[in-house]
Amino acid sequence: MSEPALVVSALTVFPVKSFAGTPMTSMDVEIAGPRGDRRWMVVDEHGSTLTARSHPRMLAARATRYDGGVRLRADGLPTLDVGEPSGPPDVPVQLKRLDTATRAGDEADAWVSDLLGQHASLVWLDDPARRGMAEAHGGTLADPLALTDTGPVHVTTTASLRRLDAWAAELHDERVARALEKGDPEPAPRTALDMRRFRPNLVVDGDLEPFVEDGWATLVVGDVELRFADHCGRCVLTTIDPDTQVKGKEPLASLARHRRRDGEVWFGIQMVPVRGGVVTVGDGVRTSDR
Repeated sequence: MSEPALVVSALTVFPVKSFAGTPMTSMDVEIAGPRGDRRWMVVDEHGSTLTARSHPRMLAARATRYDGGVRLRADGLPTLDVGEPSGPPDVPVQLKRLDTATRAGDEADAWVSDLLGQHASLVWLDDPARRGMAEAHGGTLADPLALTDTGPVHVTTTASLRRLDAWAAELHDERVARALEKGDPEPAPRTALDMRRFRPNLVVDGDLEPFVEDGWATLVVGDVELRFADHCGRCVLTTIDPDTQVKGKEPLASLARHRRRDGEVWFGIQMVPVRGGVVTVGDGVRTSDR
């Protein structure tokens, strides 16, 4: 194990899949991942998952977990408290390794439909053990998984973000130079990359080499121990500004130049809880390598 010169710099829970995250000062980590993380999602009339990839306005909506439910907020819509449904799973859904979820009710359906401008329903996963992880992403069906794509705990480092942002700045400068050479309009000024684009649960800061997390086997914070499951392939969702919901080229353009492997681009890792507990911002972090 390394010495705990590393610290937890940020914690975030995402109660509703593709909604904005809720920053936390401390987070309960259970075997299925952060408590309350991605237990809700929005589906269309066919049960297909709706995400910010095609509906960027979802990133402007916020869901705050409370004991027994979530509070939904978005500009132009009334705040709505939605309790966890008590009935059995009653909505067919089209999500890998999950056939049904539980509808949250008429008010919740009307709220998410108004948010997206189309018929939609809010559904809840009663038990992550009903789904389980995919072996291809470093788990087994015995590893419970909520409604996240691949793994229970998404981990990134500030060192990797700094390096990626430097690459993005270099690429932007190249675009500006080409535009000046050709007499074309200059590209719009760039904005520094924000970690929110990658939607991690846990961010590690400290004296780290960029992308050192790629080789971590375990991460220990207090009583919590996580094991490596998979690297994170990134999608178009990362190109949407979390504040304006406007799509751009970064970070995928820079990742494609520097971090492409097997036809995908990579940033961050997915980890699986081995032991649960409470993690707090500022806690020391220890890691071991694979």
